[in-house]
Amino acid sequence: MKNFKFIILSFLAVIFVTSCQEDDAEFGEVNAPTNIQISVDIVGADTANPNGDGSGVVNFIATANNAISYQFVYNGNATIAPSGVKTYSFANLGLNTYSVTVIAFGTGGASSSQTIDIDVISLYEPPVDLITMLTSDSSRTWRVKSEQGGHFGLGAIGGDLNGFFAAGANDKVGVGMYDDRYIFNTDGTFTLVTDGTNDDPVADISGTVFGREVLIDELNGSGVGTADGADILNYPYDDFSEQWFITAPGGVETINLTGLAFFGYYIGGDHTYKIESRTVNEMTLRSTDGNGDFDWGFILIAE
Repeated sequence: MKNFKFIILSFLAVIFVTSCQEDDAEFGEVNAPTNIQISVDIVGADTANPNGDGSGVVNFIATANNAISYQFVYNGNATIAPSGVKTYSFANLGLNTYSVTVIAFGTGGASSSQTIDIDVISLYEPPVDLITMLTSDSSRTWRVKSEQGGHFGLGAIGGDLNGFFAAGANDKVGVGMYDDRYIFNTDGTFTLVTDGTNDDPVADISGTVFGREVLIDELNGSGVGTADGADILNYPYDDFSEQWFITAPGGVETINLTGLAFFGYYIGGDHTYKIESRTVNEMTLRSTDGNGDFDWGFILIAE
Protein backbone atom coordinates (compact mmCIF):
# COMPACT_ATOMS: atom_id res chain seq x y z
CA MET A 1 0.00 0.00 0.00
CA LYS A 2 2.83 2.42 0.83
CA ASN A 3 4.46 1.68 -2.52
CA PHE A 4 1.13 2.31 -4.27
CA LYS A 5 0.78 5.74 -2.55
CA PHE A 6 4.35 6.59 -3.53
CA ILE A 7 3.66 5.72 -7.18
CA ILE A 8 0.50 7.90 -7.22
CA LEU A 9 2.32 10.89 -5.64
CA SER A 10 5.18 10.53 -8.11
CA PHE A 11 2.73 10.44 -11.01
CA LEU A 12 1.03 13.64 -9.79
CA ALA A 13 4.40 15.35 -9.41
CA VAL A 14 5.29 14.47 -13.00
CA ILE A 15 1.96 15.95 -14.19
CA PHE A 16 2.60 19.17 -12.19
CA VAL A 17 6.12 19.63 -13.57
CA THR A 18 4.96 18.89 -17.12
CA SER A 19 2.16 21.45 -16.74
CA CYS A 20 4.59 24.14 -15.55
CA GLN A 21 6.93 23.43 -18.43
CA GLU A 22 4.06 23.79 -20.91
CA ASP A 23 3.06 27.13 -19.38
CA ASP A 24 6.64 28.38 -19.67
CA ALA A 25 6.73 27.32 -23.31
CA GLU A 26 3.55 29.27 -24.04
CA PHE A 27 4.96 32.39 -22.32
CA GLY A 28 8.05 32.31 -24.50
CA GLU A 29 11.59 33.48 -23.93
CA VAL A 30 12.29 36.88 -22.41
CA ASN A 31 14.92 38.67 -24.47
CA ALA A 32 15.78 42.30 -23.79
CA PRO A 33 17.11 44.12 -26.89
CA THR A 34 20.80 44.97 -26.94
CA ASN A 35 23.12 47.24 -28.90
CA ILE A 36 20.64 50.07 -29.52
CA GLN A 37 21.89 52.32 -32.29
CA ILE A 38 20.28 55.70 -33.11
CA SER A 39 20.94 57.27 -36.50
CA VAL A 40 20.23 61.01 -36.72
CA ASP A 41 19.61 63.05 -39.87
CA ILE A 42 19.27 66.78 -39.15
CA VAL A 43 17.61 68.14 -42.28
CA GLY A 44 19.88 70.52 -44.17
CA ALA A 45 22.96 69.77 -42.07
CA ASP A 46 26.32 70.06 -43.84
CA THR A 47 29.83 71.19 -43.06
CA ALA A 48 28.82 74.84 -43.05
CA ASN A 49 25.55 74.21 -41.17
CA PRO A 50 26.13 71.30 -38.77
CA ASN A 51 22.92 71.99 -36.84
CA GLY A 52 20.60 72.01 -39.84
CA ASP A 53 19.00 74.44 -42.27
CA GLY A 54 16.85 76.18 -39.66
CA SER A 55 13.72 74.10 -40.25
CA GLY A 56 14.27 72.21 -36.98
CA VAL A 57 13.34 68.91 -38.63
CA VAL A 58 15.26 65.80 -37.55
CA ASN A 59 14.82 62.21 -38.79
CA PHE A 60 15.66 59.35 -36.41
CA ILE A 61 16.26 55.68 -37.20
CA ALA A 62 16.67 53.22 -34.32
CA THR A 63 17.96 49.66 -34.55
CA ALA A 64 18.75 47.03 -31.93
CA ASN A 65 19.45 43.34 -31.65
CA ASN A 66 16.38 41.25 -30.71
CA ALA A 67 14.00 44.24 -31.01
CA ILE A 68 10.47 43.71 -32.32
CA SER A 69 9.19 47.28 -31.84
CA TYR A 70 10.28 50.75 -30.73
CA GLN A 71 8.98 53.78 -28.91
CA PHE A 72 10.33 57.33 -29.00
CA VAL A 73 10.00 59.66 -26.02
CA TYR A 74 10.49 63.43 -26.25
CA ASN A 75 9.31 66.15 -23.89
CA GLY A 76 7.42 63.56 -21.84
CA ASN A 77 5.40 62.32 -24.81
CA ALA A 78 5.78 58.74 -26.03
CA THR A 79 5.12 57.68 -29.63
CA ILE A 80 5.04 54.11 -30.88
CA ALA A 81 7.26 53.53 -33.94
CA PRO A 82 7.20 49.82 -34.85
CA SER A 83 9.86 50.19 -37.55
CA GLY A 84 12.13 52.42 -35.46
CA VAL A 85 11.66 55.47 -37.71
CA LYS A 86 10.50 58.83 -36.34
CA THR A 87 10.64 62.49 -37.38
CA TYR A 88 10.54 65.41 -34.95
CA SER A 89 10.22 69.13 -35.61
CA PHE A 90 12.03 71.18 -32.96
CA ALA A 91 10.72 74.73 -32.85
CA ASN A 92 12.47 76.66 -30.08
CA LEU A 93 14.11 79.57 -31.87
CA GLY A 94 17.87 79.55 -32.04
CA LEU A 95 20.32 76.77 -31.27
CA ASN A 96 19.05 74.36 -28.61
CA THR A 97 19.92 70.93 -27.24
CA TYR A 98 17.16 68.30 -27.26
CA SER A 99 17.05 64.89 -25.58
CA VAL A 100 15.25 62.00 -27.25
CA THR A 101 14.92 58.53 -25.73
CA VAL A 102 14.44 55.35 -27.74
CA ILE A 103 12.87 52.34 -26.02
CA ALA A 104 13.40 49.02 -27.82
CA PHE A 105 11.00 46.19 -26.97
CA GLY A 106 11.93 42.52 -27.20
CA THR A 107 10.08 39.26 -26.61
CA GLY A 108 8.28 38.63 -23.34
CA GLY A 109 7.80 42.37 -22.77
CA ALA A 110 11.47 43.03 -22.03
CA SER A 111 12.84 46.43 -23.03
CA SER A 112 16.02 48.50 -23.16
CA SER A 113 16.49 52.21 -23.72
CA GLN A 114 19.01 54.69 -25.03
CA THR A 115 18.98 58.51 -24.84
CA ILE A 116 20.64 60.83 -27.34
CA ASP A 117 21.25 64.59 -27.13
CA ILE A 118 21.32 66.62 -30.33
CA ASP A 119 21.94 70.29 -31.11
CA VAL A 120 19.42 71.71 -33.58
CA ILE A 121 18.89 75.22 -34.88
CA SER A 122 15.42 76.59 -35.65
CA LEU A 123 14.95 79.86 -37.52
CA TYR A 124 11.27 79.51 -38.42
CA GLU A 125 8.92 82.33 -37.44
CA PRO A 126 5.22 81.76 -38.15
CA PRO A 127 3.27 84.19 -40.34
CA VAL A 128 1.76 87.15 -38.51
CA ASP A 129 -1.67 86.43 -39.96
CA LEU A 130 -1.62 82.88 -38.53
CA ILE A 131 -0.83 84.15 -35.02
CA THR A 132 -3.58 86.75 -35.36
CA MET A 133 -6.02 84.09 -36.52
CA LEU A 134 -5.29 81.84 -33.55
CA THR A 135 -5.14 84.51 -30.85
CA SER A 136 -6.88 87.68 -32.11
CA ASP A 137 -3.59 89.28 -31.03
CA SER A 138 -4.49 88.59 -27.41
CA SER A 139 -6.60 85.52 -26.63
CA ARG A 140 -9.08 83.53 -28.68
CA THR A 141 -11.37 80.58 -27.95
CA TRP A 142 -12.06 77.76 -30.40
CA ARG A 143 -14.37 74.73 -30.48
CA VAL A 144 -15.12 71.73 -32.70
CA LYS A 145 -17.51 72.81 -35.48
CA SER A 146 -20.10 70.22 -34.54
CA GLU A 147 -22.81 71.63 -36.80
CA GLN A 148 -20.87 70.73 -39.97
CA GLY A 149 -20.60 67.23 -41.38
CA GLY A 150 -17.04 65.91 -41.41
CA HIS A 151 -16.03 67.97 -38.38
CA PHE A 152 -14.45 64.76 -36.99
CA GLY A 153 -12.95 62.23 -39.37
CA LEU A 154 -10.71 59.19 -39.67
CA GLY A 155 -8.51 58.11 -42.55
CA ALA A 156 -5.29 56.45 -43.62
CA ILE A 157 -2.05 58.15 -42.67
CA GLY A 158 -1.41 60.80 -45.29
CA GLY A 159 -4.71 59.98 -47.03
CA ASP A 160 -8.25 61.32 -47.11
CA LEU A 161 -9.12 62.52 -43.60
CA ASN A 162 -12.66 61.18 -43.96
CA GLY A 163 -11.67 58.04 -45.86
CA PHE A 164 -12.75 55.61 -43.15
CA PHE A 165 -15.22 57.70 -41.16
CA ALA A 166 -16.80 61.16 -41.21
CA ALA A 167 -19.02 62.32 -38.37
CA GLY A 168 -22.34 63.81 -39.43
CA ALA A 169 -23.54 67.13 -38.05
CA ASN A 170 -23.89 66.85 -34.25
CA ASP A 171 -23.17 63.12 -34.48
CA LYS A 172 -21.20 63.06 -31.22
CA VAL A 173 -23.55 64.93 -28.91
CA GLY A 174 -23.10 63.96 -25.26
CA VAL A 175 -19.71 62.20 -25.52
CA GLY A 176 -17.55 64.95 -24.01
CA MET A 177 -16.31 66.65 -27.22
CA TYR A 178 -18.64 69.49 -28.14
CA ASP A 179 -18.49 71.31 -24.80
CA ASP A 180 -14.68 71.49 -24.86
CA ARG A 181 -13.04 74.87 -25.55
CA TYR A 182 -9.48 75.56 -26.73
CA ILE A 183 -7.90 78.89 -25.82
CA PHE A 184 -4.79 80.26 -27.55
CA ASN A 185 -2.95 83.15 -25.91
CA THR A 186 -0.19 85.29 -27.41
CA ASP A 187 2.12 84.44 -24.50
CA GLY A 188 2.23 80.84 -25.76
CA THR A 189 -0.16 79.34 -23.22
CA PHE A 190 -2.91 76.97 -24.30
CA THR A 191 -5.88 76.14 -22.10
CA LEU A 192 -8.27 73.25 -22.62
CA VAL A 193 -11.59 73.86 -20.90
CA THR A 194 -13.16 70.42 -20.61
CA ASP A 195 -16.70 71.75 -20.18
CA GLY A 196 -17.27 75.29 -21.42
CA THR A 197 -20.94 75.19 -20.45
CA ASN A 198 -20.55 74.93 -16.68
CA ASP A 199 -18.51 78.09 -15.98
CA ASP A 200 -21.37 80.55 -15.66
CA PRO A 201 -21.85 82.19 -13.27
CA VAL A 202 -19.06 80.50 -11.28
CA ALA A 203 -15.97 78.87 -12.82
CA ASP A 204 -16.03 75.07 -12.60
CA ILE A 205 -12.88 73.23 -13.73
CA SER A 206 -14.55 69.81 -13.86
CA GLY A 207 -15.66 68.20 -17.11
CA THR A 208 -15.23 65.21 -19.40
CA VAL A 209 -13.38 64.45 -22.64
CA PHE A 210 -13.63 61.99 -25.54
CA GLY A 211 -10.86 59.67 -26.72
CA ARG A 212 -9.43 56.40 -27.98
CA GLU A 213 -9.37 53.27 -25.84
CA VAL A 214 -6.07 52.58 -24.02
CA LEU A 215 -4.49 55.78 -25.36
CA ILE A 216 -6.77 57.93 -23.23
CA ASP A 217 -5.38 56.21 -20.13
CA GLU A 218 -2.28 58.40 -20.63
CA LEU A 219 -4.33 61.23 -19.14
CA ASN A 220 -4.46 59.38 -15.81
CA GLY A 221 -7.82 60.90 -14.97
CA SER A 222 -10.01 60.31 -11.95
CA GLY A 223 -12.36 57.92 -13.76
CA VAL A 224 -12.59 55.57 -16.71
CA GLY A 225 -15.49 56.96 -18.75
CA THR A 226 -17.82 54.75 -20.78
CA ALA A 227 -16.53 52.30 -23.40
CA ASP A 228 -18.29 52.36 -26.77
CA GLY A 229 -16.38 50.11 -29.16
CA ALA A 230 -12.91 51.64 -29.46
CA ASP A 231 -14.12 54.98 -28.10
CA ILE A 232 -14.15 56.17 -24.51
CA LEU A 233 -17.00 58.58 -23.81
CA ASN A 234 -17.10 61.22 -21.08
CA TYR A 235 -13.75 60.45 -19.50
CA PRO A 236 -13.62 62.66 -16.35
CA TYR A 237 -10.94 65.34 -16.66
CA ASP A 238 -10.38 68.85 -15.31
CA ASP A 239 -9.42 72.00 -17.22
CA PHE A 240 -5.66 72.33 -17.74
CA SER A 241 -3.06 74.56 -19.40
CA GLU A 242 0.00 73.79 -21.51
CA GLN A 243 2.02 75.58 -24.21
CA TRP A 244 1.55 75.92 -27.99
CA PHE A 245 3.91 76.83 -30.81
CA ILE A 246 4.02 76.69 -34.59
CA THR A 247 6.41 74.80 -36.86
CA ALA A 248 6.33 74.18 -40.60
CA PRO A 249 8.00 70.84 -41.43
CA GLY A 250 8.04 70.39 -45.18
CA GLY A 251 6.35 73.78 -45.49
CA VAL A 252 3.17 72.59 -43.70
CA GLU A 253 2.04 74.89 -40.89
CA THR A 254 1.71 72.74 -37.78
CA ILE A 255 0.34 73.44 -34.29
CA ASN A 256 2.42 71.79 -31.57
CA LEU A 257 0.92 71.27 -28.11
CA THR A 258 3.06 70.42 -25.10
CA GLY A 259 2.34 67.78 -22.48
CA LEU A 260 -0.93 65.91 -23.01
CA ALA A 261 -2.89 68.76 -24.64
CA PHE A 262 -5.12 67.83 -27.59
CA PHE A 263 -8.09 68.80 -29.74
CA GLY A 264 -11.43 67.03 -29.91
CA TYR A 265 -10.57 63.38 -29.38
CA TYR A 266 -7.59 62.12 -27.39
CA ILE A 267 -5.30 60.04 -29.63
CA GLY A 268 -1.92 60.35 -27.90
CA GLY A 269 0.93 60.53 -30.39
CA ASP A 270 3.21 63.55 -30.60
CA HIS A 271 0.42 66.11 -30.07
CA THR A 272 1.14 67.92 -33.34
CA TYR A 273 -1.66 69.02 -35.66
CA LYS A 274 -1.00 69.89 -39.29
CA ILE A 275 -3.13 72.72 -40.63
CA GLU A 276 -4.79 71.33 -43.75
CA SER A 277 -6.65 74.56 -44.47
CA ARG A 278 -7.51 77.78 -42.68
CA THR A 279 -9.57 80.93 -43.00
CA VAL A 280 -9.91 83.88 -40.65
CA ASN A 281 -12.28 81.98 -38.32
CA GLU A 282 -11.91 78.29 -39.16
CA MET A 283 -9.25 75.60 -39.62
CA THR A 284 -9.02 71.92 -40.49
CA LEU A 285 -6.40 69.92 -38.60
CA ARG A 286 -4.77 66.50 -39.07
CA SER A 287 -2.91 64.39 -36.50
CA THR A 288 -1.60 60.80 -36.37
CA ASP A 289 -2.57 58.66 -33.38
CA GLY A 290 -0.13 57.21 -30.89
CA ASN A 291 -0.59 53.71 -32.30
CA GLY A 292 0.60 54.85 -35.71
CA ASP A 293 -2.62 53.46 -37.23
CA PHE A 294 -4.66 56.40 -38.52
CA ASP A 295 -4.84 60.12 -39.22
CA TRP A 296 -7.65 61.97 -37.45
CA GLY A 297 -9.24 65.17 -38.72
CA PHE A 298 -10.89 68.03 -36.85
CA ILE A 299 -12.61 71.19 -38.01
CA LEU A 300 -12.35 73.98 -35.44
CA ILE A 301 -14.17 77.29 -35.49
CA ALA A 302 -13.54 80.41 -33.41
CA GLU A 303 -16.22 81.58 -31.02
